[in-house]
Amino acid sequence: MALRVMTVFGTRPEAIKMAPLVRRLAAAPQIESIVCVTAQHRQMLDQVLDLFAIRPDHDLDIMRAGQGLAYVTATVLERLTEVFRADRPDRVLVQGDTTTTLAAALAAFYAGIPVGHVEAGLRTYNLAAPWPEEMNRRVTTTLADLHFPPTEESRAHLLAEGVDPARILVTGNTVIDALFDALAILDAEPARVAAIEASLPPIDPALRLILVTGHRRENFDGGLERVAEGLVQLADRGDVQIIYPVHMNPNVRRAADAVLRGHPRIHLIEPLEYLPFVHLMRRAEVIITDSGGVQEEAPSLGKPVLVTRETTERPEAVSAGTVELVGTDTARIVARASRLLDDPAAYAQMSFAHNPYGDGHATERILERLLHG
Repeated sequence: MALRVMTVFGTRPEAIKMAPLVRRLAAAPQIESIVCVTAQHRQMLDQVLDLFAIRPDHDLDIMRAGQGLAYVTATVLERLTEVFRADRPDRVLVQGDTTTTLAAALAAFYAGIPVGHVEAGLRTYNLAAPWPEEMNRRVTTTLADLHFPPTEESRAHLLAEGVDPARILVTGNTVIDALFDALAILDAEPARVAAIEASLPPIDPALRLILVTGHRRENFDGGLERVAEGLVQLADRGDVQIIYPVHMNPNVRRAADAVLRGHPRIHLIEPLEYLPFVHLMRRAEVIITDSGGVQEEAPSLGKPVLVTRETTERPEAVSAGTVELVGTDTARIVARASRLLDDPAAYAQMSFAHNPYGDGHATERILERLLHG
């Protein structure tokens, strides 16, 4: 009898990281794969589902304007309970540290269904940063019985918290599997690349390209504005152009519009689908971000990353030298970015393509563990 495995996810980052696993589960004859999306983020989730041709078996469609964390948690918990009662999977897989992850793990725990946690063991040991993600992943660790940390450092966190080592498998991060899939699509479809280029603001080959993203809640209280002020100073150099896909959160949009709108070398654009974003990462010279996923992906592309956070649950790339924490201090952001732009040796030191987060085979390791215990 096939093992009934349900993957549950609801945001774009989860979808990207779960997509290669969903595809591999669907291709395994020993697995009956069931996909449930919560649509905690509707539009951005759908873009990833379309790219990787994933058709959910269940779509909870919970997103509503102004949704709060309590609403997302309670609604996912209630609706997933009904899905579990109807489908009764043998195992549930969740990813990372979103509110969907927490609520799905709790719903599975209440239903007596074992939980596997993909990207387990990330920690800052600061419940306020990132908030609420640090709490989400810690509680999910307590609820899960299989843990798939991406690195040895993440495994060490789990062991320090008393997790049975027999229930832990270091896999690498599935986002690298997804990145390699996306790069293969770009390399195989030049017409698609041309269409992506045509949809973007014109990129002046004489200017250095900085790619920016920002969305962390802990940066809402002035941090995003300070980052934006640093971007203005960088753009004012005259040799830099900036492309900033602005997250849909109203707090992010207000900060970007207030400081950056109208600058001739700063392009504020709508959030990008995953494939165009990978294309831009590959074209950029420097990336400034508070995104965890970008910290994991960019080292495979040889791109230096400046992280606008004071802490990171992904210290491996910092240790490897491809990522640097700069916080939201305007002067520090400008100084560190300028150093990369002006000092070839400093740039070369950060841009070597070394990725501590995996080799593109994480999903194979997870599948093997699911099948053989």
